[in-house]
Amino acid sequence: MKVLSPFNFAFVEMPSRLIDRAVDQIAGLPGVGRRTALRLALHLLGRNEEDVRRFTEAIQDMKEGVLSCKTCGNLGEEDVCSICLDGRRDPARIAVVEDLRDLLAIESTGHFKGRYHVLGGVISPMDGVGPADLRIESLLKRVGEPAVVEVIFALPTTMEGDTTSFYINKRLQDTEVEVTTLARGVAVGDELQYADELTLIRSLQQRLPYSTASDANSSAL
Repeated sequence: MKVLSPFNFAFVEMPSRLIDRAVDQIAGLPGVGRRTALRLALHLLGRNEEDVRRFTEAIQDMKEGVLSCKTCGNLGEEDVCSICLDGRRDPARIAVVEDLRDLLAIESTGHFKGRYHVLGGVISPMDGVGPADLRIESLLKRVGEPAVVEVIFALPTTMEGDTTSFYINKRLQDTEVEVTTLARGVAVGDELQYADELTLIRSLQQRLPYSTASDANSSAL
C-alpha cells in the first residue's frame, strides 16, 4: 500500500491571500510551523465574530498594558511589580533568572521568599546576544545596595546559561555578596521552566557556592 508523504505547505498556494497572511503571522510564533499555523487560522475563522474580537483585544491589551518592572524586569501592569512591592519578601536574596517562565517556575514551589532579577535572556554569541543586551548592569546596581547579601544563579544548565553565570560572577568578584547557584538536581542541559516542583525545591534548598559548582562542572567536561 502506497503511503503519501505530508505535503510541504511552503509550496502550496492558499485559496485566499487573507488566509495566507494570517498563516504567515501565526507561523512567526516560536515553535509554530505553517501546518499548525493553518490549523489555528482555520479554527479562528470558524469562531464567531465576538470570540475573535475578544481574542484580538486580549492580545492588543497585553501588548499595550504589560510593563517591565523598572527594578527587577518582571512583567506586570505597574512600573514596579508586585514581588518587588511585597514587604514580606526578603530583599537580601536575589534569584537571577532568564525570563518570566523561570520566575514562575520557582514561584510555583512556594519555597523561595526572596526577590528576583529577570535578565531577559542569556548570553548567546551565536544568536547575537551579548551582555549589553541583558539586564546585567541593573543587577550590578542592585547588588551594590547594602541590603543584598546573596545572589542566586537560577539560570538554564546550558552552555549559554553557564556562560552568563560565569560572566556575572566575574563582575561580582569585587563585591562582598555571596554568589550561589542551584544544586544540579536540575539536569545539565535542561531549561529551568521544565523542571518539576520537587526538583526545584531541592535545588533551591541545597544551593552551592557558585565557585564550587563551576569548578565541579569544569572538571566533569
